[in-house]
Amino acid sequence: MTYVIAQPCVDIKDRACVEECPVDCIYEGPRKLYIHPEECVDCGACEPVCPVEAVFYENDLPTEWHAYLKADAETAETIGSPGGAAGQEPLTADHPVVAAEPLREKAN
Repeated sequence: MTYVIAQPCVDIKDRACVEECPVDCIYEGPRKLYIHPEECVDCGACEPVCPVEAVFYENDLPTEWHAYLKADAETAETIGSPGGAAGQEPLTADHPVVAAEPLREKAN
């Protein structure tokens, strides 16, 4: 099992979860942050700090956002196993599930 970052993160990317993650398993895409399921240790530190409530334990992911589980997993496959996001450049493209979301402006 793993944690997943779902639709509320798209175009927001607050990064509080990144700062809280003790294993550095959250990678940045152009429009969304992604949890690498092989690097996540299921500690749950990321979930309570997300201001838009975009982080879910896999079993608690709302049905309408199940595609985000696949998005995080498939994005991790493209990343490989770098052993943490620190020092990694942001991804150049988002998963198609994220790319298909309508653009929204960040709240000020």
